[in-house]
Order: sequence, then C-alpha cells, then structure tokens
Amino acid sequence: MTDSNDPAASPERRSIRSFVVRAGRMGPGQTRALAELGPRFVLPYAAAPFDFAAAFGRDAPRVLEIGFGMGDATAAIAQALPGTDFIGVEVHTPGVGALLKQIGERGLTNLRLLQHDAVDVLQQMIAPGSLAGVHVFFPDPWHKKKHNKRRLIQPDFVTLLASRLVPGGYLHCATDWQPYAEQMLEVLSAEPALRNSADGYAPKPDYRPLTKFENRGLRLGHGVWDLVFVKP
Repeated sequence: MTDSNDPAASPERRSIRSFVVRAGRMGPGQTRALAELGPRFVLPYAAAPFDFAAAFGRDAPRVLEIGFGMGDATAAIAQALPGTDFIGVEVHTPGVGALLKQIGERGLTNLRLLQHDAVDVLQQMIAPGSLAGVHVFFPDPWHKKKHNKRRLIQPDFVTLLASRLVPGGYLHCATDWQPYAEQMLEVLSAEPALRNSADGYAPKPDYRPLTKFENRGLRLGHGVWDLVFVKP
C-alpha cells in the first residue's frame, strides 16, 4: 500500500520530459563495456521498490546522481568515496557505456547504473527516506524561455527528491547557466523540507571534481554555481 502523503502515490504521469533522447556514437570501448559490464552494473528498471543493499552486497550510505553525462565526475567521486554507494541514472546509451568503461578501468565496486527516466526511478524504485544524498550536476538549462518548463529542478520534483532523503541527507545541484542557478535557488529555498547549507550559493564541495568543460568555462570567465540544501 502506498502512503497517500508520498509524492510517488500520484497516478499522474509527466507529460513534459526534461530530456531529449539523442542518438549518439558508440566507440568500441563503450560497446564492449556495455556487453561485458552491463549485466553486472546496469540495474533493470522495475516499477517496484528495489533492494539496493542486495545489488551492492552491503548496506552503506547511498547517493543518487541524476544525468551523469559521460560519467567522468561520477567515476571520480565514487573512487574517492569507497564507503558510499552511488546510483547513476542516465538515459543516453553512450554515457552509460562510457561510465561502464571507467568502472572497469578503475575497478569500482560501489557504483550501479540505471538507464531510465529519473522521475520513474525515484517514484517507483527508491524508498522514502533512503538516500544520503542526490547529485544533479549541470542539467540541461533549456535556455529559451518557452522551454524553461522542461528544466529538471521544479517544485514538484524537488519535493519528490526531498522525500527520498534521510534526515541529514543533502541535495547538491550545480549549473553554469546563471538564470537557471537563480531559478534553482528560488525553487530549493521554497521547499519546506530542505534548508540551505549556505547563505545563497555554496562553495564548491571538495568531492565534486572540475570537469574539462567546466575548466574551459572558468578559463573563459564563465561562472559556476553550486547549491547544497540539507534535509533537517
């Protein structure tokens, strides 16, 4: 039976997607990683609560990353924090293959992937009060005003994220698009289940590595905004 106060209880499905599935090129290394490592590290989507402790072979703090792209930061964070288990959600196959390749090269055991829509995963597979953290790094900013409704960080989605965090858990968002950063700050600040860990934007936490794209942007004078909110 589903708790009527749980955001997952709503039977409504989103009509607006925050992503576009693009056909990307797969290199031989990515293709091989999908075939060889996918069966072990890519979890099947199921519209039911999932036993992540069984999947990881232990019960450790779990952090969900939404939209890991090609997975460079995800792999680096997982390697730096071996005591934490990471669940990466990404819809694009080349990114899944690229991160699987890094899992193999780095010998990571604390990382599992889901190739599915993050909202479905959160609503169906993730139990309320079960995540130590959520990472949303550089989501698509949907620059055009008419497309702003497609942005991932919206009030209903943040309420869902907050419901999945344990007390003391955190939500860490980062963007290099200032209008989106301002929207994120407004939306996150309005969520009653979360409080800002900083006075406005947060200093970049040490665990989040700088990506090649981010380093290039910083050299060109572009800004990057981190937001870290905590569930009391």
